[in-house]
Amino acid sequence: MSHDTIQQNKMRQDLSGHESVWLFGYGSLIYKADFPYLERRHARIRGWVRRFWQGSHDHRGTPQSPGRVVTLVPEPDAVCAGMAYRVSPEVFAHLDVREKNGYLRFTTDFAFADGDHADGLVYIAEQDNAAWLGPATAKQIARHIASSHGPSGANREYLLRLAESLRELGEEDPHVFAIERELRALDD
Repeated sequence: MSHDTIQQNKMRQDLSGHESVWLFGYGSLIYKADFPYLERRHARIRGWVRRFWQGSHDHRGTPQSPGRVVTLVPEPDAVCAGMAYRVSPEVFAHLDVREKNGYLRFTTDFAFADGDHADGLVYIAEQDNAAWLGPATAKQIARHIASSHGPSGANREYLLRLAESLRELGEEDPHVFAIERELRALDD
């Protein structure tokens, strides 16, 4: 699959006829909502874990030197925390461009803190996309992130803001926090 998934995402779900759609964010969408939303709620999804296994050629790196950003990887019984936004369907024109580097929209069930549930969309980059970097140790990922920079800024900023946002939500993420520790150790 190519890096650019804009057209594929336009064909994945028919959003016409919907007044609003829920969107689940688990990476920069937790802290950077550069789109209008009707409602924002802390949410979780089951069966997925967050991993820094996706390349970023357009935001936190370049085509010649991609950064590393998160995607979701299936894992039975896992729970991934993030932020859910209820948005108008028109917002996906912007989001499809923002998430174009290998991410496809999937439907999933969200669980909110009050026990409510809703179906919505989540962007996931799977291993068959051209920007996939795959697994590495926390130290290797931290070194990669430390040296990456793109049009949206330093890759390290993405990691540090994500870790800070997860702490503000009261969430633990061993993968993210291990990479953060390794990155901070590089600074010592």
